[in-house]
Amino acid sequence: MDRDDVCVLLPTLDEAETVGSVIDGFHDEGFEHVLVVDGHSTDGTQEIAREHGARVVEQSGVGKGQAVREGLTYIDEPIVLMADADGTYRPADAERMLAPIFDGRAEHVIGDRFADMEDGAMTRLNRLGNGLVNRAFAFIHGRDLRDILSGYRAFTRDSVERYSLRSDGFGIETELSVESVKHGTGTEVVPITYGARPDESETNLHPVRDGANIFLTLYKLAKTNNPLFYFGSVGSVSGLVGLLVAAYVGYDFLVNDISHEALAVVAAAGILLGVQLVMFGVLSDIIVTVNREQTRRLEELAEQLSPDRSSAPGASPESDQPPRDTAASEGSGKADHSGEHDDPVGTPPTEVGADGED
Repeated sequence: MDRDDVCVLLPTLDEAETVGSVIDGFHDEGFEHVLVVDGHSTDGTQEIAREHGARVVEQSGVGKGQAVREGLTYIDEPIVLMADADGTYRPADAERMLAPIFDGRAEHVIGDRFADMEDGAMTRLNRLGNGLVNRAFAFIHGRDLRDILSGYRAFTRDSVERYSLRSDGFGIETELSVESVKHGTGTEVVPITYGARPDESETNLHPVRDGANIFLTLYKLAKTNNPLFYFGSVGSVSGLVGLLVAAYVGYDFLVNDISHEALAVVAAAGILLGVQLVMFGVLSDIIVTVNREQTRRLEELAEQLSPDRSSAPGASPESDQPPRDTAASEGSGKADHSGEHDDPVGTPPTEVGADGED
């Protein structure tokens, strides 16, 4: 395992209490390339990160997702190891995270926090929310990745360049998981240890607000990966409401001889809308299936024409695809860390040198 081919990516926001020890931990494991993308911390996070030998970039926007997307534009190494700087993930697990990529088994690796979670590492509310999100993901996208919200990930730059990443907040992990399934990226889940945050370190996650945003992100992404669920779920609800209203109208007319013309129109509209949405979902699903088959054939052709790609670190023959522009290079809309967008044009990224000057 050549650690020079790996860049450790750490998005940060006010992590002065833990960022130094996290950077030292990865250096002790032999990883010299550590990139910190800081979201305008006010507690000295940038200075501490530089003192501990990390390369520091001040984020042009705000939000974890935007930090990850922007950080990818600064990385030249073929493999990225993404983690949080809050001390909850262990650098000692890095070799386990990277082994599937270097062995050629996967291009995307997710660390399963639930395999070995320390007491107090996650509240009951967060456990419940994570469980619901993982079950919803498995149902909607047909793949059980066990911990899609894990922030400890390893992936090849070639694979992530095919993804369309747009999230600015904590929905970035959900997007990475959905895109890996959508593009057929070889993905493996490995057990890791997930620790509790130090007492002096405060989380930037707001369970209810960010949880709602994650569910919304998960549902919106079903539009291109599972359109039958996306349109069919709305159509089923519309049709069910229409049938219930129609049943009430029919009962009141037959039993009490009372007619409800307006409600009858509403019931008919609801049923027709539901049927149309379900049909649209079926047609969209057929289009997506055909597109995937064409993409698979193009991948096979690209593999035959470019045999050298299979020798690159972490390359996976069965999931190799022609790269396309990554969303990390798109304009960085501004949003807070909850993933809310207000979408102005971001200022150009600023790299902070070792002496603190731009």
